Amino acid sequence: MDQVILVNEQDEPIGTMEKIEAHEKALLHRAFSVFVFNDAGELMLQQRAKDKYHSPLLWTNTCCSHQKVGETNIEAGKRRLQEEMGFTTDLKDVCSFIYKAPFDNGLTEHEFDHVLTGVYNEEPNLNPEEAEAYKWMKLEDVKADMQKNPEIYTAWFIIIFDKFYEFISQ
Repeated sequence: MDQVILVNEQDEPIGTMEKIEAHEKALLHRAFSVFVFNDAGELMLQQRAKDKYHSPLLWTNTCCSHQKVGETNIEAGKRRLQEEMGFTTDLKDVCSFIYKAPFDNGLTEHEFDHVLTGVYNEEPNLNPEEAEAYKWMKLEDVKADMQKNPEIYTAWFIIIFDKFYEFISQ
């Protein structure tokens, strides 16, 4: 059973809860979003697997998930990169913020999200239970495509990308 870490608005842990229950109740919990770039400055996007319980087949950032109890943001990011995308790389914890986004299935994401960035230049080895496909895109192309085709992107990726476009494109 996947537990998430419930936090207050200062990211201080206040308990744990089963992941689905936290999403049903829209309770604030700790999460992370990984953005992996190549040397050309392109972002690796992931297409979520068709059998994911929410947002299947939508495009999103390289990977994202929830920290386990006792795990640092960086450890969590590296673990999920390996589990979802089949590689690992050094990550930096660059910023964090709180957001709320409804899913297509009645659940709500309410997260204290840590944005982690890294660099990688090879092909990922996708876990088919997590990711359907991947592609590299320049940030300005992602931004333009999001405005044209918002329905093909996850709700949280649009929020994160919009909020931190300037920050992550440095």
